[in-house]
Amino acid sequence: MIIQKIIDLSIPVTAQTPVYPGDPKPAVHPAAQIERDGYNVSSLQMGSHTGTHVDAPFHFNQHGKTIDQIPLSQVMGEGLVLDVTGKEAGEEITMEDVKHYEKQIRPGLIILFYTGWSRYIGNELYFQHPYISPAVIEWLLDKGISTFFIDAINIDPPDGSSFKCHELIMGADGVIGENFTHFEEITFLRPFIICLPLLMPGLDGSPVRAAALEWVSET
Repeated sequence: MIIQKIIDLSIPVTAQTPVYPGDPKPAVHPAAQIERDGYNVSSLQMGSHTGTHVDAPFHFNQHGKTIDQIPLSQVMGEGLVLDVTGKEAGEEITMEDVKHYEKQIRPGLIILFYTGWSRYIGNELYFQHPYISPAVIEWLLDKGISTFFIDAINIDPPDGSSFKCHELIMGADGVIGENFTHFEEITFLRPFIICLPLLMPGLDGSPVRAAALEWVSET
């Protein structure tokens, strides 16, 4: 098998990267410079949920796994894109939007909710994203899914009125990934998703560099 295509699913981390309201804003400053020190080193300041990131169960479950305790097998594997585009700002993604994928869903898949909302990064509308119905999450958890990624800043309502989906997934030792992008470029079957958090003991989440790979047989 060889890799035919690699799609970067990550958003850039800069001072302009959108963060969930109240989270630390990222900042990058030079700590050493070639002109002065003979080498370049940068100082990075950011929260554990900056940019494209994953949430560990500890994010919403005091007794849940921390980011270093998540098995790498939970953030690497075959993905399934659920196309839920066409939603309005703040609109719920319901069972009606996803139930036709039922025959494709099997335990262990990484579910990618494709809302198309990453096109609004840099616009205030990015914070008024569609969100996932808890009924959808319960349905997928019952089918053996434990990893959920979305191309929006949050899987729950944008007004912060509920974190029910976070609570359901974290309570089941699942993983959430947010601020993904380029799901529309995954036009091939059985994409292999790689989304590796930093090894930071005791933390509730981590920025990631995520990618979707297309494997083909050597001829």
